[in-house]
Amino acid sequence: MHAMVLQRPGGVLQSETLPDPEPGPGEIRIRVSACGVCRTDLHLCDGELPDIRYPIIPGHEIVGHVDRIGAGVTTHQLGARVGVPWLGHTCGHCAFCSHGMENLCDEPRFTGYTRDGGYASHALADSNYAFPLDGLGDDVAAAPLLCAGLIGWRSLVMAGDAERLGIYGFGAAGHIVAQVARWQGRQIYAFTRECDRTAQDLARRLGATWTGASDRRPDVALDAAIIYAPTGELVPAALRAVRKGGRVVCAGIHMSDIPSFPYSLLWGERQIMSVANLTRQDGIDFLRVARDSHIETHTTAYPLSDANAVLARLRRGEILGAAVLVPDV
Repeated sequence: MHAMVLQRPGGVLQSETLPDPEPGPGEIRIRVSACGVCRTDLHLCDGELPDIRYPIIPGHEIVGHVDRIGAGVTTHQLGARVGVPWLGHTCGHCAFCSHGMENLCDEPRFTGYTRDGGYASHALADSNYAFPLDGLGDDVAAAPLLCAGLIGWRSLVMAGDAERLGIYGFGAAGHIVAQVARWQGRQIYAFTRECDRTAQDLARRLGATWTGASDRRPDVALDAAIIYAPTGELVPAALRAVRKGGRVVCAGIHMSDIPSFPYSLLWGERQIMSVANLTRQDGIDFLRVARDSHIETHTTAYPLSDANAVLARLRRGEILGAAVLVPDV
């Protein structure tokens, strides 16, 4: 198999030829056809996530076809098209798993972080954590649904029934969630970098009521806001933008420090919430919604060998929508 491998913190990914992995009990092997590029991959490569083991193959928005099945697998068949998300395994017995909160499992495994991911021609996955992708467009279009879509969906649910919804950071997750929210009948207020006219244009094409820089506020108070950009300074900005009783949902796995802010911004029963991972039920619910709402992901495909260049473009904010890596062979 071919893979892009991270050998050390802050290093560039190395192109390597490795032995084909063999699935163990309960596992499937997937011939990867597409893998989305997520901002969490940047946090991994930059060593900003805790307890990274090296070497590691990044990538947790995997789309492909099952080409080998381990012992005891009954959920998938050879040739089936599947998607593999960030949550790769949970223990099933801790207090969180026992109470329907497997996203907070005490002993989880994460695709492309604590187990090898999809920046490769092949990947292994726990069969119980791979989703069928029937009816969800081509492989490149479907890839961002496996994280940007899933985490976006969980954050949208946590935002409650907000009619006026702010989205801070209109990238892979933002442009997917905006489509779902508009399908649900909500108003979208899209906040971007000051000069990011391209993202603002995309937001308007997707039905946003208002677009502007993150330090601006629309003329009306928002019911809720979701922050996808990993910038702690946006938390007090979003608190200023929401009404009394409003919610600010922080949807990233990593964020820079939140600066101090006056209590008056939080007063009035405003809430700050975080999103941690996802549950398999989130996947089932969202993929059904994705089919029903006819989400169209805005993607650009790149060869897997260009992974370092693509990550650099993502870091500079040069990716519109979502980037997707496609194996060269």
